[in-house]
Amino acid sequence: MEVMEEAFDPHFREAWTRRQVEDSLLTPSVFMLLANELGDPCAEGEPAAGFVLARQALDEIELLLIAVRPALRGTGVGRRLLGRFLDTAAQRQATKVFLEMRANNPAESFYRNAGFTQIGLRPDYYRTVLGNPIDALTFAREVG
Repeated sequence: MEVMEEAFDPHFREAWTRRQVEDSLLTPSVFMLLANELGDPCAEGEPAAGFVLARQALDEIELLLIAVRPALRGTGVGRRLLGRFLDTAAQRQATKVFLEMRANNPAESFYRNAGFTQIGLRPDYYRTVLGNPIDALTFAREVG
């Protein structure tokens, strides 16, 4: 939850609450990957530098959240974590992964560089703290 609180700007209301994360992890189709400062799996008791939260339905996986501590952005942690996520998707026999993000998210180039392609737009889907609308962009990528 520390990574969640650090990584997401409250203005965009993207962070999940502890209860939302706990409840989602009770669902068998949901899984989480934790990363240390190198982007590798966290050892027991090691603090997390980033995480992925995702859910699977048959051969498709939705990347619900990915976050890296702001101090570690640009160091490759996120790239390695996303790579681990894609490897995990392949191990789980997924053929395609999806994600959705707000239109003004600076991570868009990160996803595009990782092979994601925009496949959809949801006008005025999100609202900021002030109530301003922001479009949602949907992306997909083949696994493998």
